[in-house]
Amino acid sequence: MADLAAEALGGMARIDVPQQVRPVAKFAPTKRARLGAGALLAALRDSTPFRTAVVEWARANRPSALDLTAPDPAVAATAAVLLGEEVAGHYVELVARRAGDAQLRAERDAAVSRAERLDSELERLRGELAQSSGAAERVRDEREAELERLRKRLREQGVRLREARDLAESVTAEVARARADAAVEVKALTAERDRERDRAEAERTRAQRAEADAEVARQSAREARQADEVRLALLVDTLDGAVTGLRRELALGGTGPRPADLVRGASAGQGSVGRVEDPAALDRLLALPAVHLVVDGYNVTKTGYPELPLSDQRDRLVHQLAVLAARTGAEVTLVFDGAGVVAVPSAAPRGVRVLFSDPGVLADDVIRALVTAEPEGRPVVVVTSDRAVADSVRRRGAHPVPSAVLLARLGRV
Repeated sequence: MADLAAEALGGMARIDVPQQVRPVAKFAPTKRARLGAGALLAALRDSTPFRTAVVEWARANRPSALDLTAPDPAVAATAAVLLGEEVAGHYVELVARRAGDAQLRAERDAAVSRAERLDSELERLRGELAQSSGAAERVRDEREAELERLRKRLREQGVRLREARDLAESVTAEVARARADAAVEVKALTAERDRERDRAEAERTRAQRAEADAEVARQSAREARQADEVRLALLVDTLDGAVTGLRRELALGGTGPRPADLVRGASAGQGSVGRVEDPAALDRLLALPAVHLVVDGYNVTKTGYPELPLSDQRDRLVHQLAVLAARTGAEVTLVFDGAGVVAVPSAAPRGVRVLFSDPGVLADDVIRALVTAEPEGRPVVVVTSDRAVADSVRRRGAHPVPSAVLLARLGRV
């Protein structure tokens, strides 16, 4: 029925085609019945105009499809349904019954054919099983013979294994005794070696301690002798200057080291960076023979030009003191706090010793050490506005001068 409707759909007016069937009409004629069978059968059942159009098309093009007396029950049933005959239900039932009988016959024939194939396969398998059974019997006999041979070999190997085990046990016992003896001997040798090592270590420690004590003593003696020699040489220079008054230009220190070069807690540095009320009095102090001018660097620079960066402060003070040293002949030592100093010049101008305090050491302590290092009788001038430093160096015999006084003197340089 769907085939007939699909074939009629191609020559049918669009007005006679129901809405749900119109998409099917767009299919190729060979695909309409296969792809749109459901929609076509539903339209034949629900749309009288569509069914009438199909009947009209069949009368005009395939009248045999409407033959109620056709020998094919499917054709007769289709004609009865399309023509609306009362016997259509009986035709449909008959077609369904015949279709069911045909399906049952096909299934029966397929089952019989499958049973025949299974019988043939069973016979073949029985033959193969018989052959396999014979082969299995032969294999079993061969395996039993092989098993017997293996059992015999196993018994022989068992005898050899017991003999080898007995030999291994005797060897193991002998090895254990040898190991025990070796362990005792090694323990004794190790104890002896440890005692010798302890004695050698004790001797080495005593020797190192004695060497260290001797080195400390030698170093102390060298430092004391060097300090005495420096103090004596400087005292001779000072006395000579006081007598002759002609050493002003040579008061930078002679040929040997100065006591300020031996003070600890500061390192020879490369940078520079004080307030005075009576420059004339400072000039009188600087005119003394072999005078040593010690300057508290940052105390002076932060009094005179605090707006400059620290590096510029140091550079400016170093060069001003270099000019002052050249004119007065005084030995000049400039001391800065070393904390935070990263980049400094590689060398100071001639006539100015620049020191930076070591980590953990204050510049004030370095100034006190410089004053203490000088021999009694040598004139020492300390420029600082720090009252504590000024009081402490005054007690040590030095002449404290405010930073502003030095700045006023430098302003005339």
